[in-house]
Amino acid sequence: MQIQDLPYPDPGVPDARSGPRFLWWLFRNQLGGQLKSLAWGLLHFLSVSALPFCVGVAIQAVVDHSGRRLALAGGLLALCCAGSALGDTFLHRTAVTNWITAAARVQQLLAHKAANLGSALTRRVAAGEVVAVSTGDVEKIGWFVEAWSRFTAAAVTVVVVCAGLVVYQPVLGGVVAVGLPVLALAALPLLPRATRRADFQREKAGRATELASDTVAGLRVLRGIGGEELFLDRYRRASQEVRHAAVRSARMWSLIAAIQVLLPGLLLIAVVWYGVHLARQGRVEIGELVAVYSSVMIMTYPLRHFEEIAMAYSFSRPSATRAARVLSLERATSAEGSRDRAGDDLPAGDLYDPATGLLAPSGRLTAVVCGDPDTAGLLAERLGGHPSEEGTSVLLGGVPLDELPLGSARTAVLVQDKDPVLLSGTLRELLDVPASGDVGAEEALAAAQCADVLAALVQGSLGAGDPMDARITERGRSLSGGQRQRLALARSLFTDPDVLVLDEPTSAVDSHTEARIAQGVRDLRTGRTTVVFTSSPLLLDHADRVVLVHEGEVAAVGVHRELVRKEPRYRAVVTRETDEEAASDDVLNENDVLREQDVLREQDVLNEQDVLHELEEIEESA
Repeated sequence: MQIQDLPYPDPGVPDARSGPRFLWWLFRNQLGGQLKSLAWGLLHFLSVSALPFCVGVAIQAVVDHSGRRLALAGGLLALCCAGSALGDTFLHRTAVTNWITAAARVQQLLAHKAANLGSALTRRVAAGEVVAVSTGDVEKIGWFVEAWSRFTAAAVTVVVVCAGLVVYQPVLGGVVAVGLPVLALAALPLLPRATRRADFQREKAGRATELASDTVAGLRVLRGIGGEELFLDRYRRASQEVRHAAVRSARMWSLIAAIQVLLPGLLLIAVVWYGVHLARQGRVEIGELVAVYSSVMIMTYPLRHFEEIAMAYSFSRPSATRAARVLSLERATSAEGSRDRAGDDLPAGDLYDPATGLLAPSGRLTAVVCGDPDTAGLLAERLGGHPSEEGTSVLLGGVPLDELPLGSARTAVLVQDKDPVLLSGTLRELLDVPASGDVGAEEALAAAQCADVLAALVQGSLGAGDPMDARITERGRSLSGGQRQRLALARSLFTDPDVLVLDEPTSAVDSHTEARIAQGVRDLRTGRTTVVFTSSPLLLDHADRVVLVHEGEVAAVGVHRELVRKEPRYRAVVTRETDEEAASDDVLNENDVLREQDVLREQDVLNEQDVLHELEEIEESA
């Protein structure tokens, strides 16, 4: 696998049982790249490690006045330098490739998991943790996967050099063969404490990231209630805790690094002292002493990789554990489905939920009233085919949505939740979504009453003459809540799915605009199945069918004006009637009747004004 081949056609099924198992799975899936990196690493490290032998041979040749051996040493030096340069170049190339491809594989897996779980993901894992995993954690995971092959090459090099020194000069070589393993393993007792400190630092950093994400997401509300400074103080305290934890972790790693410098120095002193003693006795030649000394000095380079792999594992293990925790989450139902479809045919017909008894007839606008907003959100997810818990599947045209592949189920039924997300970019990019082609962007924007939104976007975008080229800030934060809702509604209407489920699509819109949206949605969705979760009388009065869901079951079915007269539970939700008022009066209160009549009369007046306005425009154009 090369970088230009990314993304992976299939990133595979990860072993998410634990962080170490996930790291091992990543390593096995990049075995080819790891072997390449190992081969180039061995060439580089062995070439560097052979330089002291060549220098020793050259010095001894000068002492012995041997021109032939000096020429041989020069040739060997040139060969080792070429091998070192070639190996280092391709080691770096393969190492970076392994790093990037490992990180890309993790990011693909996280993206697939997020798309698979949908809105259920943030209900089970904090949004800040998902952000931390998909940004900083993937780099640390890729670092360990990449560093493993270089560490293996360094370890093999140390073993080969020790064996070579014992053969080349048994006396001094034996000292080095005993000392180098001690150097490599000297930091092991400190690693558990360093790992705990690194884990603590990552935990604090993840908490700070979550807090920052939540603060930024709610900044508009915090400013409105004067709570901005309170949350900023919380983030300052969290960031200081991260700083203190990072300093404590850095102290431990600096101690390990100091040991990696101190012990090789002590070994060099011991080799030189003992070597000089042997040279005076004539047991060691000058060239051999220089070769052994240089080898010990050169070995500090591959020994650095022992420290690096320990640090990489300490930082990547908690990151891999967090990634595995996210990747181990599963949908309540299978995403693959079990039903074979003929071509691209999707089921069509009535949408029915056996758990609640809710029926949305095909081609009609059905409004659903729930007393609990959370219940409405969960029911909307069920109707979309991605419930948060196991249960009886929703049927579309008699076909269980659980039996359809996830992509087919989402094509057939589109769910817009009560807090839709607008990504940054132009309005044209916002509407660049899979669509039937039967509804134009202008029609969808007009039905969602987005004229003032387009004007605001053009005014806020310099040089944007066409509203479709106007830019939308991240999550649409430059717009009001009602403007964001209308843009999201326009996007859903433009998609034009066979079944559209809307959860409180006008909760932040004023009543005049809401009345026009209700009429626009009804007209544009004629012949299509539409389900709207709402308690607004203006939307309910436009519905072909109104369903009251009470305590998880369908309690009443009818039209709005009929239910508001005959059903106390429905009236209590729609008119905000309290339990005491309902208990004291079994019939509709006169004030509620007048209030309802005023709302409907206002809607009729608005519709009449719209008609008169259109007639005036026709007369003017004539």
